[in-house]
Amino acid sequence: MSNIPADLRYAKSHEWLRPAADGTALVGITDYAQSSLGDITFVQLPKPGAVLAAGATFGVVESVKAASDLYAPAACTVLEVNSALDSAPETLNRDPYGEAWMLKVKLAGPVPAELLDSAAYSAHVG
Repeated sequence: MSNIPADLRYAKSHEWLRPAADGTALVGITDYAQSSLGDITFVQLPKPGAVLAAGATFGVVESVKAASDLYAPAACTVLEVNSALDSAPETLNRDPYGEAWMLKVKLAGPVPAELLDSAAYSAHVG
C-alpha cells in the first residue's frame, strides 16, 4: 500500500499539495506515482515566476519505464523549484513527500475543493 499522508491534498493525476498558512504551498508527486514510474532518472520543472493554471502541465518526470507529465494541483505562481532534483532525481523514489518536493508556489486562491483528502485519494488509487 502506498504512503498517503493525511496532511496533504491530492490531485487525481497523482500530484500532492501541502498548503501553508501564508498562502504558499509545496507541490510534489505521490508515493503511488513514483512507485508506478519505477526508477526516476530525470525531472524537468518550470522556472520561478511561472504562472500555472490548475491542471496545467508544469513539467515532466522520466523513469526507466516511461515519461509522465506533471500537472499543477491548483492555480499558482512558482516561487521556487527544488534544484537538488536536477542532480539527484532518484530522491523522488526515496522521499516523495519530504526531500523531493518539486515546487514552492504562491496559491492564486483557496485550495481547490476538487483536490482529494487522504481517504479519497487512497480509494482513488485502490
